Amino acid sequence: MTVAVEGGSDKTRRGAGQRPGPMSRIRQSYNRNWYAWAMVAPVVAVIGVLVLYPLVRGIYLSLTDANSQNVGRTIGVNEIPDSFSWVGLDNYTEILSGGDHQFWPHFTWTIVWTVVCVALHYGIGMGLALMLNRKLRGRTFYRMVLILPWAVPTFVTVFAWRLILADDGGVLNMALEWAHLPTPAWLSDPFWQKTAAIMVNTWVGVPFMMVSLLGGLQSIPPELYEAAEVDGATPWQRFRFVTLPGLRSVSSTVVLLGVIWTFNQFVVIFLLFGNNSGTNAQILVTWAYRLGFGQEPRDYAGSAAYGVIILSMLIVFASFYRRWLARNEKAV
Repeated sequence: MTVAVEGGSDKTRRGAGQRPGPMSRIRQSYNRNWYAWAMVAPVVAVIGVLVLYPLVRGIYLSLTDANSQNVGRTIGVNEIPDSFSWVGLDNYTEILSGGDHQFWPHFTWTIVWTVVCVALHYGIGMGLALMLNRKLRGRTFYRMVLILPWAVPTFVTVFAWRLILADDGGVLNMALEWAHLPTPAWLSDPFWQKTAAIMVNTWVGVPFMMVSLLGGLQSIPPELYEAAEVDGATPWQRFRFVTLPGLRSVSSTVVLLGVIWTFNQFVVIFLLFGNNSGTNAQILVTWAYRLGFGQEPRDYAGSAAYGVIILSMLIVFASFYRRWLARNEKAV
């Protein structure tokens, strides 16, 4: 009896010293949290269908020479199988080496577009947020009016701007003509196309930045401003040493989101210029769409390669940006 007890205790000690394997931990987690697993399962399934499968399929197509002529399809009762072949990294080599003569011009314009738009979003949004954070008559009305561009569907906003910026008969050009000023070709000249795209995207994106920064401003304790004013700080010093540090967490988040959204801003460019015009104003994401759906034959492999490159660039930017913010926070 004593030996059995000692043997059992020794086995228990050996078992206690061993860590459970991955499958054992998963089973234990499932037994304890089966309800949470059941609730999450539909979301995981939807993400897998809508995100993971297209991503994997896109990466696979980017390594082939797939186009609309060699991809399997069904015509009536006839089924045509896939006939494209594996080409490895040839698509990426051709794009990044400038073989298609399109990537680097569109990449440069996309960077300029993103930097200018995010800077305007943040600068104008900050100014409006500071104005609305003050006590002034009709503040609620001003907030509602300034949020309207964000509340209106984007396609409605862009179509309205197309009427305003039309080369012939546009409201803006009619006003400029009445004032005896030059009337630019907003929707046909390459330079003015880019200017018009930045104007429209700024109109669309400022309200979100304004609302986010206004929420951050209202979370800063008023005592900090009172103490700074007692110490004789000027308005600029209060803004620099109280407002900006108080908005650091909000600013870092909205700038990151703004860069990602603007870099991938498909709707404004596509609806403003359509699929067959504004070649010089196309950013990477709209150019990828044109390759895959706006020409014949449709270049599925090239479009997929563009998509993978865009995703990779955003992942690299987001990771470096977060590390840079973490280092600055530690330095402060």
